[in-house]
Amino acid sequence: MAGSTYGTLFSVTTWGESHGEAVGVVIDGCPAGLLLSEDDIQHFLDRRKPGQNKFTTKRKESDKAEILSGVFEGRTTGTPVSIMIRNEDQRSGDYGKIKDCYRPGHADYTFDAKYGFRDYRGGGRSSGRETIGRVAAGAAASKVLRELGITVTAYTRSIGSICIPPEEYRYEEITENLLYMPNNCYAKKASAYLEACMQRLDSSGGTIECIVTGMPAGIGEPVFHKLDASLAKAVMSIGAVKGVEIGDGFEAAKASGSANNDSFCFKNGKVSKKTNHAGGILGGISDGSSILLRAAIKPTPSIAREQQTITNQGENTSITIAGRHDPVIVPRAVVVVEAMTALTLTDLLMQNTVSRLDCLKNFYSRKNL
Repeated sequence: MAGSTYGTLFSVTTWGESHGEAVGVVIDGCPAGLLLSEDDIQHFLDRRKPGQNKFTTKRKESDKAEILSGVFEGRTTGTPVSIMIRNEDQRSGDYGKIKDCYRPGHADYTFDAKYGFRDYRGGGRSSGRETIGRVAAGAAASKVLRELGITVTAYTRSIGSICIPPEEYRYEEITENLLYMPNNCYAKKASAYLEACMQRLDSSGGTIECIVTGMPAGIGEPVFHKLDASLAKAVMSIGAVKGVEIGDGFEAAKASGSANNDSFCFKNGKVSKKTNHAGGILGGISDGSSILLRAAIKPTPSIAREQQTITNQGENTSITIAGRHDPVIVPRAVVVVEAMTALTLTDLLMQNTVSRLDCLKNFYSRKNL
C-alpha cells in the first residue's frame, strides 16, 4: 500500500491496523535537540483515545505511547523517532457476521475494488484508529512549533445544527466539557441533541475549527504547494473529513471585493491587517496574521439501525452494525485536525529555511558552526 507517508523534510509514516497487534508512526527529519518524552505524546493521545465518556466508543484502550528510537536522555537525536501504541481491546468477532457485506458509508467496497482483498476487522487501515500515529507525530511537531512561538488550537465549532457564534467563544471552556466546545452552554445543547440521536440509533456530524497564532509571514509555496492547499490536503486526508474552509471559506462567495479584502495597516511597528477574511493566507503564503481553518466531519457511518447494502457476491441484503462505535466522531477528531495542521506547518517552516540566500548565509556564516 502506497500513501502512508506525509511530509517532505519533517515526514511521518503511520503503520498498523485497527485490530492488529499495534499501531504507530515513524517520524523522519525531526530536528535534533528537541525535548520529547512519552508524557508529551501521551497528553495528545489521551485527547483522542476511546472510552472517555458516553459519546465515544466503549472500546477500552490505554493508548500508551512507547518511544522505540530517536530519543536519548530526553532529547531527539536527529535520527528517526519511532512510536508504538499497542492495541489492547480488539473484538474482531464483532465483525464476523458482516465480513462479506459492504457497510454503508465505509471504505469496504472501495478497498475491495482497489486491492481485491480487505481487512474487515474494523476497517484495517481505513479505521479511525490509524489516526493515532498522526496524533503522536503531531505532538512532536507541536513542540517544534512552540519553540518558534507558534500555537495551534483546535476545538468543536458545531455538532449537527448546533453552532457556536464566534462572538460567544470562550476558549478557556474548551476542556471543561465532553465535546471540546468553547462554550459550555452550547455543549449542553449539543449533548442533548446527541442523546436524542443515540435514542434513534443514529449518529451526528459537525465541524472543527483550528486557529494558528504566532505564524510568521512568508511560509508556503506560491504555485502547487500553497500553504492553504497543503493544509487542505492534510486535513482532508483524515478519513471522516468531507470539506475544508480557510478564513471565510464558502462565505467569501457571497461577499463583494470591498467587503472581502483585508485592509493593511502598520500596528505596533509591523505589517498588520484590519480584518482577516483570508484566514491568514494570501497567494498561498502566510501573511503573519492568525491562520483559521475549518473541517466538516461526517456522521459516524457505523449505526445500530438497519441499513440496505450488498454482499461481495452482489446480493442485496440488509445490515445492522453491532460493536462499539462513536455516536459522533467530532470531539475525538479535534486533536487529529490539530496534529495534521502542526505537521504541515512544521514541514513547511523547515522547507522555508532554504528559500532565501540570506537565510543560508546567516546560518553557514556562524562562527561556531
